Amino acid sequence: MISTVNLTVQFGEKPLFENVSVKFSDGNRYGLIGANGCGKSTFMKILSGDQEPSSGDVIIDKGVRLGKLGQDQFAFEDIPVMDVVLMGHQEMWTAMTERDNIYSNTDATDEDYIRAAELEGKYAEFGGYSSEARAAELLSGAGIATEFHKGPMKNVSPGWKVRVLLAQALFSDPDVLLLDEPTNNLDIDTIQWLEVVLDEKDCTMIIISHDRHFLNSVCTHMADLDYGEIKVYPGNYDDYMLASSEARARLMAENAKSKERITELQEFISRFAANKSKAKQATSRRKLIDKLQSDAVAVRPSSRQNPYIRFIQKKQLYRKALHLQSVSKGFDTDETNIIENFSSIVEAGEKIAIVGPNGSGKSTLLNLIVGSEMGGFNPDEGECKWAENAQVAFMKQDVYPDFESKVPLTKWLEKYAGEGDDDQVIRSVLGRLLFSGDGVKKPVSVISGGEKHRMYFGKLMLSKANVLLLDEPTNHLDMESIESLQLALEKFEGTVLVVSHDREFVNAIAKRIWVVDPNDRSITDFKGTYDDYLQSKDRL
Repeated sequence: MISTVNLTVQFGEKPLFENVSVKFSDGNRYGLIGANGCGKSTFMKILSGDQEPSSGDVIIDKGVRLGKLGQDQFAFEDIPVMDVVLMGHQEMWTAMTERDNIYSNTDATDEDYIRAAELEGKYAEFGGYSSEARAAELLSGAGIATEFHKGPMKNVSPGWKVRVLLAQALFSDPDVLLLDEPTNNLDIDTIQWLEVVLDEKDCTMIIISHDRHFLNSVCTHMADLDYGEIKVYPGNYDDYMLASSEARARLMAENAKSKERITELQEFISRFAANKSKAKQATSRRKLIDKLQSDAVAVRPSSRQNPYIRFIQKKQLYRKALHLQSVSKGFDTDETNIIENFSSIVEAGEKIAIVGPNGSGKSTLLNLIVGSEMGGFNPDEGECKWAENAQVAFMKQDVYPDFESKVPLTKWLEKYAGEGDDDQVIRSVLGRLLFSGDGVKKPVSVISGGEKHRMYFGKLMLSKANVLLLDEPTNHLDMESIESLQLALEKFEGTVLVVSHDREFVNAIAKRIWVVDPNDRSITDFKGTYDDYLQSKDRL
């Protein structure tokens, strides 16, 4: 279907990946995984033809149609949303526009109308007469309200434009579909919808995603980009984790046995090297050592690195952590409240996930709980009452404004040091978060989005707070950082309230769910995991 032969990409002296040969077979759905910066998006751009490799080839079988998720959200600003989706099927769109141009031309000839009849047949062959209904269904499934379908793309807010591009990619109905981070900016319900849509499609897919539940639900194979090469594993992400760890353990065990055998052979040679009667045996053992050494496969360190994240509380809370009493909040731009008369008690040590559609008020609720003193805002009505000894640390969804200065990483983190946190403690925290050597001297303004989030976890670690409020903390993180953060929150003995669209993350951490419904401005308080909640609604 689609394959690569000796694909190499080189920036400067060191290749990003080298001589990669891999085949993506018909009908399989591949999750392309690897550490941040290993070259996943670059590899995808080469497959789509948007970037040329340094050397090597991409081979696509004759007649195979390629579809991809567009990355330029502002490429279609003056084009109606419906047309943007229809443009995903290039052949159908070309036939339709050429046909319509002929019909609208008052000087069209008989030959033109014969051509229009041919185009009409092509249009029908591509399912043109049901195209708008199918496009509208995709847009609605992606959460784009009907009133936006006929209007221009510029009317769609930036965070939602990617959903239109996702609908465009799905509408293209290609033989090979390339999706780079399709779950970005999608809420937990829309991700679930996307899983169903992709499962129903009969085409080859290559998908980059850091959402483990999504990869487990959709993928039939995992393509692991590590050590500058791609290795394909059958099964979903959980299957890959098991198979790759078993393969590594097996390789290390085999190498250990070889080392033991080599040691035994070397001892024999040392003992009998001067004995002429044993000379032949010593020679044969030298040859065996050479063979064992040449057969041994080096266990290289993975390009993946897991940061060590650990949250500890300086002072433990007992009984209640927070009491919300009939809180409501609205904004001047809207006549109705986003949060309406919500009351709840949060016990010390509870871990609560706040879920719901984008724009439903999840971040509003979290900012309401935080209060104006910590960068949130106060309720219009009601009261958020914290326990007397509550020490609250808040991570906003957008952490970028905190990293606009040009101070080095060490100086930035020093601002949040507590009593007794000297330079050694600061450097230790940075090291745990994978910042070391000259890297700690870089200005915080130039580090990547994922690195900014890791730095913010360092700030939270130093705070030693007994309550953590986190708004989309997994944004921009690779798998390893997400897994480390998840483990840290599972082990944290304090109270956690987190907004997240990562279902695996939510299920692992939270044993209580607040489901925000924008339609009636209600908040369902469910005791149990998110899967338990879906099961109770027959939506699992």
